[in-house]
Amino acid sequence: MSAPTARPTPGPQPGHSAAGHASARQSEASGAQSGQRTDTGVGATPASLPTTRPGAPERMTGAQAVVRSLEELHADIVFGIPGGAILPVYDPMLDSKKVRHVLVRHEQGAGHAATGYAQATGKVGVCMATSGPGATNLVTPLADAYMDSVPMVAITGQVGRPLIGTDGFQEADIAGITMPVTKHNFLVTEGDDIPRVMAEAFYLASSGRPGPVLVDIPKDVLQGDMNFVWPPEMRLPGYRPVTKPHGKQVREASRLIAAAKKPVLYVGGGVMKAEASEQLLKLAELSGIPVVTTLMARGAFPDSHDLNLGMPGMHGTVAAVAALQRSDLLITLGARFDDRVTGKLSTFAPDAKIIHADIDPAEIGKNRHADVPIVGDCKEVIVELTDAIASDRQTGRVPDISEWWKYLSGVRETYPLSYGPQSDGSLSPEYVIEQLGKLAGPEAVYVAGVGQHQMWAAQFIRYEKPRTWLNSGGLGTMGYAVPAAMGAKMGVPDTEVWAIDGDGCFQMTNQELATCAIEGVPIKVALINNGNLGMVRQWQNLFYEERYSSTDLSTHSLRIPDFVKLAEALGCVGIRVDKEEDVIPAIKKAQEINDRPVVIDFIVGADAQVWPMVAAGTSNTEIMAARGIRPLFDEDESAGESPAKLHSVIQTEDQAVAYREQQRKQSAEGDDTK
Repeated sequence: MSAPTARPTPGPQPGHSAAGHASARQSEASGAQSGQRTDTGVGATPASLPTTRPGAPERMTGAQAVVRSLEELHADIVFGIPGGAILPVYDPMLDSKKVRHVLVRHEQGAGHAATGYAQATGKVGVCMATSGPGATNLVTPLADAYMDSVPMVAITGQVGRPLIGTDGFQEADIAGITMPVTKHNFLVTEGDDIPRVMAEAFYLASSGRPGPVLVDIPKDVLQGDMNFVWPPEMRLPGYRPVTKPHGKQVREASRLIAAAKKPVLYVGGGVMKAEASEQLLKLAELSGIPVVTTLMARGAFPDSHDLNLGMPGMHGTVAAVAALQRSDLLITLGARFDDRVTGKLSTFAPDAKIIHADIDPAEIGKNRHADVPIVGDCKEVIVELTDAIASDRQTGRVPDISEWWKYLSGVRETYPLSYGPQSDGSLSPEYVIEQLGKLAGPEAVYVAGVGQHQMWAAQFIRYEKPRTWLNSGGLGTMGYAVPAAMGAKMGVPDTEVWAIDGDGCFQMTNQELATCAIEGVPIKVALINNGNLGMVRQWQNLFYEERYSSTDLSTHSLRIPDFVKLAEALGCVGIRVDKEEDVIPAIKKAQEINDRPVVIDFIVGADAQVWPMVAAGTSNTEIMAARGIRPLFDEDESAGESPAKLHSVIQTEDQAVAYREQQRKQSAEGDDTK
């Protein structure tokens, strides 16, 4: 069941039969950058690593070995649903005093809950499912975790070994199915391999570039006897993530920074994964370089800091987009030049040299050539880069970027994030989310699915700390928010946790509120109910001549479902708000309820839209600050002069129609609206 791969994989050792595969992104890191040594002496993880402890063999079943391994690995919560092939594990789990099982209502909920737990805590999230449909229901959460580099281990039951390949009842080749969306996966065919495989799975999931790992175990292996020996070491000869950057690359990066006139710190989720927020703050304050934080890095750098220009990208701030587009040097830390940030790639930051630091060498140069590639853990990269810059400044090499800041400050002041009242007098979703952020504050954890509500939550809540903003960024998974909020709340039980969801996303996984009510997990849900698939409707309004095909969910017109009654039926408190004066009292009431979940159904206008916006497939220079307001980059300036200026153009209706037609044609290749 093992698939071939082009690069070395941490597969089974001689004499063992656990099969596995590793994805291309988790290739051996050494040699990927100029001058990078390939031995373990330059920051590479050793091929052989000590585990918790060696131990004398104990006779037990494979199922008992799974539970014992979870205990050894300090996995305190498992989200899952029992079924035939995985059932043997559930019997010994009942006796465990260290592992709590949470019975979800759908395996997708188990996967997203494990993701939320991992994102909120930084620990490995664990989910479990049976074979066949139980395992395939985990595919979306696994893909979601893979795209967002979330440490997760999924344990699945498989049909017995004699039945594999016979199309047995509830048989599915889940290892093959999940090959493209896991960092690594295992099919365990010998019970004695279970402790080693479990230890390796947790290590692989959490080290290097984190990601999901699947462990598939046939039922007869779980039922059979085995000798439990906790491995004294893990031997992973093909897996050596480089964590320490090469000094030559760091010095070259420092040299470019000293010479730059328009530098930008382009910060991605890798900084969050590396727990490098404190180090990033020191680097930014030492250098005075403006900072932009991607959707996955919100909270990595305080929003209240003067150096923070906000979020770049499709719905980012004009200042952040302008900074990237007009920079002459991008110091890219744990970001991957995603299309939602770059816009049309060939037009992105045309005058910028690129310093690209990432722990995954596969990302460097993938979308944009790196002038200075740096493979390493972002925390170590930032520390060494800060030291190098400090040394440079002691020799008098202090770049003057005052003109750059003058320009960026002007853009920030001219085009702040803003919103106005709805034309029909309905409740403004931006107001709801802004007030929620003010009342819950920077200590709360905010979890959003995908769509308009996700973008408004990223824009109008101020994030001051890491791991306070959780969302499905890469895959864009509807239905993520409620189960992920449940997992987050169980990971940080003393923290206020809000799921910010749309009425479309909410209807995909709201059944996990029953899990929350039964398990005593008092999350709070701010339901931004616009009666429609809001982001799809926005695109239909802008690019499809207001032809609203299959976007009306009838949650306004027919009130089907009635979300207050639905919340109550699921064991929650339900509150409905449709007037601005009731928003703050409703949020405060929800904050006072901590014995069960609360759902606030905010009835907002159907025509509210997310601005600023860069249409998919177009250049960042085409950014619209608001409807009818387009900041244009002055293309007449030659390179090397003072930073380009922006000015607004209020479009006529004819210009708006022409622009809409142009955008429709240009965005055809990137029409992804979820």
